Amino acid sequence: MSQYPPQASGPPGSYGSMRPHRGALVLVLGILGLLLCVILGIIAWVMGNGDLRQMDAGVMDPAGRGLTQAGRILGMISCILAILGIAIWVIFVGLAVIGAAASGGP
Repeated sequence: MSQYPPQASGPPGSYGSMRPHRGALVLVLGILGLLLCVILGIIAWVMGNGDLRQMDAGVMDPAGRGLTQAGRILGMISCILAILGIAIWVIFVGLAVIGAAASGGP
């Protein structure tokens, strides 16, 4: 029996049997969620939370932590902007309905 702990397999600088990070994917989804579709922002937010949890548990390669955090934050921002946009739209529609009712229109 050896007095040294078993060495991780893989190339130098790798994290052995850890899952590879998906930081670039989360970042791309966060950017696309901000620019194109809020659904992609939600996906980036959820994937980012899960990946960060796995990095903290030591299951996923922590090298992509910065990219993952940036993508998750962009996903959050896209969701917040979508909610604000919907709220502003509801207010404008409500004001239009109130204005039409007050003017006696059809």
